[in-house]
Amino acid sequence: MILWGSLLLAFTGMAQENPVKWTCSVNYLDGDQAELVMKAEVGGGYHLYSQFMDAGGPTPTTFSFPQSADFKLKGKAVESPKPIEEMDELFGIKVRFFAKDAEFRQKITIQSEKDFKIAATVDYQVCNDETCIPFGDIDLNFSVKGVKKTAAVAEAAEVETSAEAQETVQEEAVAVAVEEAVVAAEEPAAEKESLWGFFILAILAGLAAVFTPCVFPMIPMTVSFFMDTDEGTSHKAGIIKGAIFTLSITLIYTLIGGIVALTKSADFANVLSTHWIPNLIFFLLFVTFAFSFFGLFEITLPTGLSNKMDAKADKGGYISAFFMAAVLSIVSFSCTGPFVATLLVEAAMGTSMLKPLLGMFFFGLAMGLPFFILSLFPSLLAKMPKSGGWLNSVKVVFAFILLAFGMKFLLNIDQVYELGIFTREVFISIWMVIFLLMGLYLLGKIKFAHDSDVPHVGVFRLILVIISFTFVLYLLPGLFGAPLKMISPLLPPATTQQFDLSRGVAAAASGDTYTVSDQELCGTPRYADRLHLPFQLKGYFDYEEGLACAKQQNKPVFIDFKGHACANCKKMENEVWSDARVQALLKKYVIIAMYCDDKGELPENEWVTSVIDGKVKKTLGKRNSDFQVTRFKTNTLPFYHLLGTDGAPLVEKGYGYDGNVEAFIAYLQSGLDAFNK
Repeated sequence: MILWGSLLLAFTGMAQENPVKWTCSVNYLDGDQAELVMKAEVGGGYHLYSQFMDAGGPTPTTFSFPQSADFKLKGKAVESPKPIEEMDELFGIKVRFFAKDAEFRQKITIQSEKDFKIAATVDYQVCNDETCIPFGDIDLNFSVKGVKKTAAVAEAAEVETSAEAQETVQEEAVAVAVEEAVVAAEEPAAEKESLWGFFILAILAGLAAVFTPCVFPMIPMTVSFFMDTDEGTSHKAGIIKGAIFTLSITLIYTLIGGIVALTKSADFANVLSTHWIPNLIFFLLFVTFAFSFFGLFEITLPTGLSNKMDAKADKGGYISAFFMAAVLSIVSFSCTGPFVATLLVEAAMGTSMLKPLLGMFFFGLAMGLPFFILSLFPSLLAKMPKSGGWLNSVKVVFAFILLAFGMKFLLNIDQVYELGIFTREVFISIWMVIFLLMGLYLLGKIKFAHDSDVPHVGVFRLILVIISFTFVLYLLPGLFGAPLKMISPLLPPATTQQFDLSRGVAAAASGDTYTVSDQELCGTPRYADRLHLPFQLKGYFDYEEGLACAKQQNKPVFIDFKGHACANCKKMENEVWSDARVQALLKKYVIIAMYCDDKGELPENEWVTSVIDGKVKKTLGKRNSDFQVTRFKTNTLPFYHLLGTDGAPLVEKGYGYDGNVEAFIAYLQSGLDAFNK
């Protein structure tokens, strides 16, 4: 477990939230004098640096105002309260910073008789005890009254900005609030429902872990320890020990999930799901556990650690129940490791910070709950099935499942790096072979070293055989183009299908659903030789190119932030985009698909320096991801937005993963209605 936690600690992302909220107003003084007031509210434990910093230190707060005949700057902005000054060991100089919030006042002389606007920007850096984040070109907007209109209010201490300026400030505050939430603000109800699905999966995994050869044989010994009456232990005391044991198991696994939750950054999921190193490591881990379950070798942790915990457990008392839980967690690692690994990888690749924490909580609770129930009713021990060959069969079945799901990580590498190894047919064929072999094993036709003979097939084993062979038959139509919606997020996209009978059948049945003759482009899109849209839809893969075509054709823009390795992107397309009505609406837009995990190198003149992390983005995916975070304040995938020909949003909010077809149709129609007003 510790090794797994350390592995996850090594992979952290770079996209960061903006902890500073700026609000702007104008304070009118005597005659033609005024102050531009900029208030910074700093959250998240960060502090903001002063304008006046020595060279070689953190980035100072710097305001940039446009040159204009409407006003004239007077000196530099005055800041308050007085910044804290102290020696910074990291930079080796004295730094000046604000403990929390700050206010800056820039005096100006108004030279215009008409009302005018000032569009300023600010660059700054915030730091806390662990990290520093630079931000640049953050917009600050002011609406200023002409000099004649200010004469009557020369004695006023402060005058609120015009209604238009107030609206601008409110919009900026909303944008910052969205940025602080990153994913949560844009996350639809369906995404929240998927969390419950994950928690149910964690509970099932915890219960399944009980029936592994490492855990199940320990149940009688552990419960007997609870009910030991050699020292006059009462039944009540045994129940208390059982409760402490169960809570301890839950706590141990929750701590593991907490490590992952605390080390996740906004881009953590993207790193895990797209980089070849973590994906290769995860694949090798799954294969290693699978071969161990097949009986090739045993995975064991250092015996010294187990012995120390075991010695603590032997000392008796309620505290010994905790050490019993620790012993079980360590001894059972070779069997529970795959469950924990699967859940943690799935949680880490999600956007919710609750996933790893609560996922491990429910896993530990489900794993410890049978022990507590048996401490309540110890007579149930006599009715439990005895350990035997059936436990090894459970282990081997898990091995087949691990092999199948381990293929997903190789698929991620293949898709992101465009290796072209796994077409949809090849991947489905591998799965069919794996689950066919699993069915034959359950029938007793395949036998491993530690297996007992199968003289007859029991009812439960027969049920598993039926499930295995049924799943193989379900996969079969996928070789010919069937969407296989139940497992579509785990498969290569339909665009990799080389032999697709369903396309022609669907076209005939739905009135030529896949015809794209009514969707004309302004030229051959860049990257069209390797990037594609589903269902033969046409579109662009470069924002500027797509926006230019939208202007030329006077059509709205549908921007689609997606990824090669994004399971929810494929699920959204297979479940929602496959609807003929959705495709008909999409054809009324200029589609811009922006792959956020694409590794294609950009020419040097197209590199961009991020205002989020200050790094140069040299690949198409990194540039697209940075554009999404900077422009739309989120990095969740998939993410859609509807824009006008000027790039401005047609509707207030974007749209994330949601399997509700009708809701997506309504969203697309709302953009068309707004565009045609």
